[in-house]
Amino acid sequence: MYRFEPFIKYEYNGRIYENSKLKCDNYSLELSINDDGIQCTLAPNVKMKLIEFSISAIKKFDENELFFANGYQSWTTSREFGRDDTLEGISKLAGLTEKTKALSEISGDYSFAQYGKKGVFHSYTYTYFRVGEKVELFGSCDERYGYTVFSVSYETNRFTIAKDVDGLETDDEIILLDITCFNGGYNEVFDKYFGSMNLRKPKVDHLSGYTSWYNYFQKINEEIILRDLDGLDRAKNSVSIFQVDDGYESKVGDWLVPDYRKFPNGMKPIADAIHAKGYLAGIWIAPFSAQRSSVIAKDHPDWLIKDNATGKPLLGCVGWGGAYTLDIYNGEVREYIRNFFNVIINDWGFDMVKLDFLYSEAMQPRNGKSRGQIMCEAMDFLRECVGEEKLILGCGVPLGPSFGVVDACRISCDVDLKYSPKYYNKMGINLELPSAQNAITNSVFRRHLNGRVFCNDPDVFFLREKNLTFTKEQKLLLAKINNLCGDVLFVSDNAGDYSDEDIELLKKFFKKNECLITSAGFISENEIQVCYTEGEKKKTLEFNLATGKSNVEKLI
Repeated sequence: MYRFEPFIKYEYNGRIYENSKLKCDNYSLELSINDDGIQCTLAPNVKMKLIEFSISAIKKFDENELFFANGYQSWTTSREFGRDDTLEGISKLAGLTEKTKALSEISGDYSFAQYGKKGVFHSYTYTYFRVGEKVELFGSCDERYGYTVFSVSYETNRFTIAKDVDGLETDDEIILLDITCFNGGYNEVFDKYFGSMNLRKPKVDHLSGYTSWYNYFQKINEEIILRDLDGLDRAKNSVSIFQVDDGYESKVGDWLVPDYRKFPNGMKPIADAIHAKGYLAGIWIAPFSAQRSSVIAKDHPDWLIKDNATGKPLLGCVGWGGAYTLDIYNGEVREYIRNFFNVIINDWGFDMVKLDFLYSEAMQPRNGKSRGQIMCEAMDFLRECVGEEKLILGCGVPLGPSFGVVDACRISCDVDLKYSPKYYNKMGINLELPSAQNAITNSVFRRHLNGRVFCNDPDVFFLREKNLTFTKEQKLLLAKINNLCGDVLFVSDNAGDYSDEDIELLKKFFKKNECLITSAGFISENEIQVCYTEGEKKKTLEFNLATGKSNVEKLI
């Protein structure tokens, strides 16, 4: 095991202290390091406000050693990196002004993490080093007091494990690190890590069906939803769920007031129609978000999280003309959220809630709690509101706090209606923007979560011809990747327009994948290879991420 040295920075009695000792007048650290894991407990002698905590060691990297970087949240680019790679953050163009910089940073960790330096990478909650088929995995078993962040510098040969404790106030003994370590093959170490955590089991192991977003976005109505529901009839035996996405509500935050111009009969008849087909009914909600123009934001400004620096309502996302975030530590907010979940689930009759933009609850530390602590408590609160019997599909959420809470989770950014990068991707504004390439990358490199923690949602695939800029080959590649790496398999197409050939493809890609991926990764700058067994046959999917060129048609 590595020889880790601690570092702690904290505030006490108006002064900032930095120390590398295990004991001093203000605290004691109990640090245990062995081949099975790392544990560190902080016992304060005074009430302190933590700023930083980490342990760091020298690590000699093999020339071809790769580091896996699990991104900040669902949408953040996640993949293996080598010594010559660079993980870029927000672009210089995005940071030209304070306003554009703040808007670009809003969904990520750019204000408190390091980006843009060759050979320097960081990973949330867990990571691994890989040399060939040999994997060394480090995984946190406890994010309750802050995100665990693993980072490396190939240039300085440093391996650091930090706890994002910024803002955490305590005079009680707390566990700063609880990390397990495993060595072996890729699938072996992930079986052991997630198996050791005794996580709540998801209620489902596979979902296939429809979500409305990627054809109509907010421009949905009752006619479109019921038409597309009927459109799935030819593939009915392959469908398990039908989800209504954003656009049914009058304003984001005013969840119990549907847009009656678009849904004149409200939402209960929609859920009833879905159930009549034999499907689960899903609905999208951003439970912490309140659109600037919403009634809830205007009538209850005291319910909104305030910016630590300005005291003004904190912008949680840029969608819908901007949205603020409801503060779950306000008792009235908690009752409001409980109530709309109760109505949506019990009165309207929806079986699954897709919960989006969840990161916004924990953008900054507050109330003496760290970001990770807030996120964990927020996720527990959502499960309490939804109940144990109903399904949660998480999205826009830091993954560690979602473990054992959600049944399914987005593990990629949104795909786009164009396979080739759009202008904002080329500008490199941030790592969370819609991108077909980044969605595919995340699906490949977060495949280990599927079935071990929750059902992976790699976002939708497409088979339609209209309102889309994909070649047939690119559509098939996206569908194949989703099927190999995920168990939430959605389209947003009106399947009523499909040819018979498309219907057969839909059935094929909706089917639960029984393949075992034996290896996957970059074999050159843009070339990815995925090796897997299907039955007794060994197969290899090879594709160019930039162009979408592949051998996929030979494999389906």
